[in-house]
Amino acid sequence: MKLGLCAGLAAALFATTAGAALKEGDNAPAFSAPASLAGKTFSYSLQDALKKGPVVVYFYPAAFTGGCSVQAHLFAVQHDKFTAAGASIVGVSLDSIERLNEFSADPESCAGKIAVASDAGGRIARRFDLVVREAVAGRKDTRGAEIDHGYAERTTFVVTPDGRVAATVGGLGPVENVQRALEAVQKLAAARR
Repeated sequence: MKLGLCAGLAAALFATTAGAALKEGDNAPAFSAPASLAGKTFSYSLQDALKKGPVVVYFYPAAFTGGCSVQAHLFAVQHDKFTAAGASIVGVSLDSIERLNEFSADPESCAGKIAVASDAGGRIARRFDLVVREAVAGRKDTRGAEIDHGYAERTTFVVTPDGRVAATVGGLGPVENVQRALEAVQKLAAARR
């Protein structure tokens, strides 16, 4: 059951933290972090990305877990629709940049289209008012590698160029999460016309 770990973690986290994340109208905290796109490391800055338009900042529990790989792949498949609505996408997890270099290039995950940032200590997730859970001993990803880091709940924020949260999407599975994020950016694009 590939979706099990990531979807199960997200459901458990959301069940205990519903309502904790930043809400529509809140200021999104600016952040910079090491990130990867198509297997290449770079320095990601939310402030710089917002100069070009809205940003979808999606937090997910761990790279190479069933639901998280599905979510990343759906963002990659829908990438052109997000771009057409003027938005960029960045995933954020507590994974190391080394794992994210692999994940960002993996054709079954980010497929070289989605940037993913490393929040190794959970500082960024906490600034978005997300609960960060400690690593669970013995947990493995879909490749059989041990997951040696904590988890942030699956929550997506659509941030407008002025740094405000336009939408918060949480408590949903990966497919619904991506669809709601796309609807939110398309609504923003329609309002700008």
